[in-house]
Amino acid sequence: MHRDPLKSAARLVVKIGTGVLTDSRKQIDPAQLEQLVAQIAAQRKAGKEIVLVTSGAVGAGMGALGYEKRPQELAELQACAAVGQSRLMSNYAELFAKQDLHVAQVLLTHEDLEHHERHLNARNTLVTLLSHGVIPIINENDAISFTEIKFGDNDKLSALVASLLPADLLVILTTVDGVVENFGKANPRTIPVIEKIDSAIEGLAGGTSSETAVGGMKSKIEAAKIVVRSGIPLVIASGRKKNVVAKIVGGEDEGTLFVAQADKLQGRKRWIAFFHHPKGTLFVDNGAKQALRESGKSLLPPGVARCEGDFAAGDVVRICDLDGMEFARGIAKFGSEEIRARKLARVELVHRDDLVIL
Repeated sequence: MHRDPLKSAARLVVKIGTGVLTDSRKQIDPAQLEQLVAQIAAQRKAGKEIVLVTSGAVGAGMGALGYEKRPQELAELQACAAVGQSRLMSNYAELFAKQDLHVAQVLLTHEDLEHHERHLNARNTLVTLLSHGVIPIINENDAISFTEIKFGDNDKLSALVASLLPADLLVILTTVDGVVENFGKANPRTIPVIEKIDSAIEGLAGGTSSETAVGGMKSKIEAAKIVVRSGIPLVIASGRKKNVVAKIVGGEDEGTLFVAQADKLQGRKRWIAFFHHPKGTLFVDNGAKQALRESGKSLLPPGVARCEGDFAAGDVVRICDLDGMEFARGIAKFGSEEIRARKLARVELVHRDDLVIL
């Protein structure tokens, strides 16, 4: 029953991980890439709009430049990305052309999606490409971006792209069958459906030991938090299985399904909640937390116990309770120095319209 809505998904974002695309030599696996392209092409020919978020550029570049392990130096990572990205796109373009389909390369950084005008421009570009039947192929702009290489991952990027559009479904194809209980033990079990991401689910997530990948299951669950709050279901499944995409959109029990939340965030609230690196933190008392979460109020000066970080009016800030748990984000109407000075009265530090409960 949870999977029935997947059958009507008209706009899909499909993310393909490095481990799915590359072989034991850390180079692109031609047969594997071909079967994945064939799956995506079949969905496009069936009338679905498809956006592909692909990893593999650094991995492909590693093989070409002779690295056996993912380099640590920024310049080496950027060199691998620059060499690998061109190889990756060349392969995609050739394989999709055999299916009589056109592709477009879209390289993004976090800043492209954080800045509101560039955020809207990115969305307009993607929607226009889709309207022409083109398959946008998205990757992080690792060749020039410091932050994305050091902190980013394409699981989060795929979630942000799905939220940006918005999509009807996000599919993350990886090297495992989904979220697995007892991973690496005698009795592993793939969890078929996750309705709520709680501490038990987060406890199942580890990082990755791959020489080419970045995130592991931990980053995929972080991605799930973004899309389900945006009202978009997510399926994590094995990209090594044939016809896996068709099975997912056919509503079959494939991989792990994260169920979308019914109270989804609207466009501007999604932008506030997910597309920023918050510049600071406001810690609020229990009364303010209750007023924000349950009564739909704005944040007023008396409720703020302390302020951390240096930020200006118009910056996005985290809003945490006294235990340090983040439960909201919002756009500050005043800078950190003014707030810390404790001279503001009868003003709204964060207006309700600019605040999102996470």
